[in-house]
This record gives sequence, structure tokens and C-alpha cells, in this order.
Amino acid sequence: MAFQLILILPDSVSGSHNMKKIDWYILRKFLSTFFFSVILLTVISTVIDMSEKTDDFVRSGLTSKEIFSQYYSGFIPYIIAFLFPLFVFISVIFFTSKMANQSEFIAILASGVSLRRILVPYVIGGLLLAGLLWGGNLYIVPRANEKRGAFETKYVQAPTLDVISRSLYFRLDSFSYCGIHYYDTTTRSGGSFFSETIRDYQVVYNIRADNIRWDTAKKLWKMTGVLERKVDATKEDVQYHQELFRKFPFEPRDLQRDEFVKNRLTSPELKRMIELEILRGSENVKDLQMEAAHRSATPAAVVLLTLIGAIIAIRKIRGGSGVHLAIGIFICAVFILADRFSTIFSTKGNLNPTLAAWLPIALFGGLTWWLYEKAPK
Repeated sequence: MAFQLILILPDSVSGSHNMKKIDWYILRKFLSTFFFSVILLTVISTVIDMSEKTDDFVRSGLTSKEIFSQYYSGFIPYIIAFLFPLFVFISVIFFTSKMANQSEFIAILASGVSLRRILVPYVIGGLLLAGLLWGGNLYIVPRANEKRGAFETKYVQAPTLDVISRSLYFRLDSFSYCGIHYYDTTTRSGGSFFSETIRDYQVVYNIRADNIRWDTAKKLWKMTGVLERKVDATKEDVQYHQELFRKFPFEPRDLQRDEFVKNRLTSPELKRMIELEILRGSENVKDLQMEAAHRSATPAAVVLLTLIGAIIAIRKIRGGSGVHLAIGIFICAVFILADRFSTIFSTKGNLNPTLAAWLPIALFGGLTWWLYEKAPK
């Protein structure tokens, strides 16, 4: 028995050591294929975009360095984040299918290694890339969208903002309301302005101004011709100010009707805007909530697509990589379609935005498990 233990122990240690080598081998292939795909497809996307905007670049009069720093430094992170799950999926199918065609997985499975154990480096790689996308969605991509959008608005296309709003009425907090007449988003100024606070069905504070304008230096609202009233149970205090600077819980960007503003806000800024729009009772609050939910759900989709791609491509079949890619593209199309449907049901219906963002993830989680159960072990 002791002699048998001596013989078996080195084999088990050697097998564990060899499996770690295979883990690093798969993980290295996964990440190198992914980053190669990102570079290749990003270059292709950039060249296509450049060919479409050549006339706009010429009219702008900017140098190549200025165009890259002002536009493509924002476009490249945007296109990478937009196609990130597809990059991961294609990378996994490509290198896994190549390994399967070379019978590498047949040898690994024949040595007694389970499919679950083979999928470990895929899970690790998927989690690393999902974390990279999650961090990018929180801060990097919104700032890139802001830079890209500013350039397109100035040099490529007309602004999509509602330049002049004849009247804006909204809540400031649970007890306060305000309104601005003839607000101009270009000059960041408006006509008559009022704000009032109501407690116990009575007005306890009221302020009115002939004009209101955003002071970019002080980051405050400047009001002219101001009448301020404070009311309590026994008296009323009325004061007149020729000019008055005041901080309100809204900024000029909060008054712009821009359907793409949610793409340019970092996650903390987006959270603040959601709270503000809920307080106002705005109609577009579900669009903002869907954007926030998608920023967390999309990285989870990266992990699922990694596993689905690995399970599909790990089997050696006739047709090789071509068949695997065809199946993968079909699955991606179904996933995108399911995601679009759930988004529409949320923004146009009564489906909860968080549920709508995670419902396709749950469905494809079930598909991942089914594929795993049917895969050769």
C-alpha cells in the first residue's frame, strides 16, 4: 500500500501541474485573440468612419492631430464598448474551434479532465474582461461619448437639443416647485422665474425673478429683479434684490432636452439625474434607468457569451470554425433581439427597467446550462 501511494502521488501532482499549464495556455490564447480582434476590428471601424466623415474633417479645418485628440480619442472607446461582447464571443469561438480542430480538447478530455474543469480558464478570462467593461461603462465610455458628441455637434451635424423651451415646470424636492419661461439652452438664460415651497398646504417661501442666467464662473444661478418672500404663521418677510446669486438643485444640462445625454453621464452623475427626474415626475426616467441597468447587465452578458462560445466550439465537427461562427452569430442575433424587445417593453410599457435589462441574461443563463448539460463530458 505504501509502495502504491508513492507511485500514485507523483502522478496526481504532475496532473495538477499539467492542468495549470493548460489553464494558462487557454487563458493566454483567449486574451491574446481578444485583444487582436479588438485592434483589428477597431481599425476597420475607424477607417470606415473616417471615410464617411472626410468632408466634415476637411470643412472643420483641423489638423490630423486635433481630429484624433478631439474626436477619435472618444470614438475608439465608444466603438470598443459597443462591440465588446461581440469581440469576446468571436474570440472565444475562433481560438476554441481551432483547438478543437487540432484535437487538443479530445486529448484533454481523454486524460480524465472534466468539461467543468476545462471551462475554469474561460470563466476567469470572462470575469476579467467583464470587469474591464464594467469599469469602462462607469466612467471611461461616458467621457468618451461626451468628447465624441461635442465634436459631432460642432463639426458634423446640427445639435439635437431643444434650443428654446417656452416653459419648464418641475419639482425641486418633496415640497418645492419652480418654473422658467422662455429658457434658452444656448445662452443658458431664461425669462421670468419662480420657486416656492409648500408645507401643510401653505406657501412658506416664494422667490420670483425677472430673469435668470447661469454664471459659469461662480457655478451659480444669477437672478435679476428678485422678490423674495418668507412666510410663517405670524408674519411675512419681503425683500427685494437687484441681483441675487443662488444655488438650486439643477444645472443647465438638466434643462436640456437631449435624448443622448444619458450616454455622456458617468454612473454617479446618471444616478443623480435619475433621482432628479423621478422627483420631477419626468417621462424619460425609464430611459435613464434602462441605461443604468444595462451598464451592469452587459458585463454579465460577457461571461455568459464566453461560456456559450466555449461550449459550442469545444466540440470537433465537420465544417470547423465556419459552422461554429455561424451558430455563434445566430445566438448573438437572438440575444440582441431579446434585449431590444425587453428594452421596448420597459421604456414604452410597464416592465421594470432592472428586470428588463437582466431578463435576457437570465434566459441565456438557462441556455448556457442546457448547452453544458448536452455537451460531451
